[in-house]
Amino acid sequence: MRIGNEFEVGQSVDRVWEFFGDVPGVAACLPGADLTEELGDDTYGGTVGVRMGPVRMEFKGRAKILERDDAAKRMVIDASGSDLKGRGQAAMTVTAVLTPAGRGTRVRMEQDLQLSGAAAQYGRGMISDVTTVLMGQFADNAQRRIDALERGESVDALTAKPASGLSIGLQAMRMALLRVFRRFFLPYQPTPTS
Repeated sequence: MRIGNEFEVGQSVDRVWEFFGDVPGVAACLPGADLTEELGDDTYGGTVGVRMGPVRMEFKGRAKILERDDAAKRMVIDASGSDLKGRGQAAMTVTAVLTPAGRGTRVRMEQDLQLSGAAAQYGRGMISDVTTVLMGQFADNAQRRIDALERGESVDALTAKPASGLSIGLQAMRMALLRVFRRFFLPYQPTPTS
């Protein structure tokens, strides 16, 4: 399944691209992610915990940077992992492209996600909503981390909090309800009569 997300960061494209080159720093901004080892050759090991509905899954796996185009500000990452309790697997290819947006940078993330096991039982809408919530939290964390680096402050304490199942669930539910509301109520607005 393909999922696209977009957000803006209030620094220049070059500064945000420099930040994206710091894989441990980027991982520290993603809720539920824990980078545990650098394996060399642009490959990293770690865990990612996420809650979908009542199920919390924790995947252990690897991520590898497949492409890094400095001129186009484009990066492709391949990641895969297995749930620690054996309830499924996930594989994802992420393509990030940075472009200027006013005084800041627009970050476009395209994810090609394949799930098996317990995580695969959830519909595209819920998975997309959870991903959107996590990307929003990632964007906020990245902005704070880049701001702190710009000011010369320590970023050791600026790691993402674990992904809160309740918070993510409530935000994803709100997004789903808005989608339903738009689908069923907005098309039926009466048209003015003369």
